[in-house]
Amino acid sequence: MKTVSLRLSASLDSRLAEAARRRGTTKSALAREALATFLETGASARRLSAYDLAKDLCGSLEGPGDLSYNKEHMEGFGE
Repeated sequence: MKTVSLRLSASLDSRLAEAARRRGTTKSALAREALATFLETGASARRLSAYDLAKDLCGSLEGPGDLSYNKEHMEGFGE
């Protein structure tokens, strides 16, 4: 196994230590797992559009469809 050194901010190191403690593993094992997950799925997930991420929610609510441009619906807003 290769060794890699990296610098972490104090807050990131403490978050990593706490997460490792909760899982009952080492910081190194948790960092390896996170890096592997990112390389497998994280890079492609970042290329998704907002629609791709929320398309299962589209059409799930009822109400007027013209909220973004009909000034009638803004009457009294912010008062």
